[in-house]
Amino acid sequence: MLSSNILFLLSFLSIVYSFPIKLEKRNSRFNYQDETIYGVNIGGWLVLEPYITPSLFEAFGGDDSTKPVDEYHFCQRYGNELATEILQNHWSNWINEDDFQQMANFGLNFVRIPIGYWAFKTLDNDPYVQGQVDYLDKALDWCKTYGLKAWIDLHGTPGSQNGFDNSGLRDSIDWQSTQSNIDLTLQVLSEISVKYSSSYYSDVVIGIELVNEPLGPSLNMDELIQYYENGYQIIRNNGDVPVIIHDAFYQFNGYWNNILNTEIDPSVWDVILDHHHYQIFSVGELQRSIDDHISYACYTGEVESTEYHNTLCGEWTAALTDCAKWLNGMARGARYDATYLNDEWIGSCNDLYTANYDYFTDPTIKANYRKYVEVQMDAFTHGKMNGWVFWCWKTENLIEWDFKQLVSLDIIPQPLTDRQYYNQCGW
Repeated sequence: MLSSNILFLLSFLSIVYSFPIKLEKRNSRFNYQDETIYGVNIGGWLVLEPYITPSLFEAFGGDDSTKPVDEYHFCQRYGNELATEILQNHWSNWINEDDFQQMANFGLNFVRIPIGYWAFKTLDNDPYVQGQVDYLDKALDWCKTYGLKAWIDLHGTPGSQNGFDNSGLRDSIDWQSTQSNIDLTLQVLSEISVKYSSSYYSDVVIGIELVNEPLGPSLNMDELIQYYENGYQIIRNNGDVPVIIHDAFYQFNGYWNNILNTEIDPSVWDVILDHHHYQIFSVGELQRSIDDHISYACYTGEVESTEYHNTLCGEWTAALTDCAKWLNGMARGARYDATYLNDEWIGSCNDLYTANYDYFTDPTIKANYRKYVEVQMDAFTHGKMNGWVFWCWKTENLIEWDFKQLVSLDIIPQPLTDRQYYNQCGW
């Protein structure tokens, strides 16, 4: 016979569990609800992007039409032996321990590290070379040394998930075309999660991103969601690393609220939604005034702060133009000066192709960039937005995209909380 205390407890539990409750576990690796990320992406290092390190592609000589357009064709043109030698030199020198010390000195607490599937496994006909994982491990050790957290970001998939050169293979979106591509990607996720879920990395690795920037409008979204669910389970089976999903360029409508939702499936926990915000990849965006750019940044921060998942802005920039050489791809110009996908001239790109410090020290221009940087920092730390990750840490010669150079010009504030333009969103 049950005691009255036990009967009371059972009665109480029946009442409590008749209501929906959130059973999400608090992850010891990072508290995304209460802690804020201030980070940078280490772009152009373990995945090549021609506009970040143009010298690697300029070495081929000739005009732009004869150069490789991405890492796939870079390795194909050089062949395995020479490509390995050149890329080993690049990996050894483009980023080193001093960079991580500087990041910490600038007040950053986080890095997002892009890496391609080919660093772990390759297809039979892939020209890619390997060796990147050794440098990823060095980076994570440097994070330990300087107190930085990190995401491992799967930036490129077999066949490409978006057709961008930053996926390794431009002008192709064949990731979902064969099950073998998906299977290989999941095998890579498994290898990543087994290694980086270990206790050695528990104080550094606070996220594994299932895939960077899948181009939702060109993909089967049901299949992408299934991949997210499968990828989540693989990572969770191997440990407690938070799982990062990208919005696939579907946002502002609660699209992701019911995907990997703890209240729908109490076994799900620690899923973070990654948004990327650039206001330069359409003519309409480029025609915005600085006040319009600021208003839109505030709008994104306000809307995304109400989503179900904890969210952050995993990529954003100071750039107000698409003028950076090869930003839109090798042998392509810019919309801004009507040399790519635009017949209407907006402005000159001459001062923006390279590091023209005089251009950025003009008082009006500098003020506009500083306003734009500050408002994004504020918008992406509003409400449930848990922080920002600037793209990118450094470039060879493009100030608009270069965190280090923007700090030196006092366009990115130091300390990061310093403001010359307060309360631009009116919150």
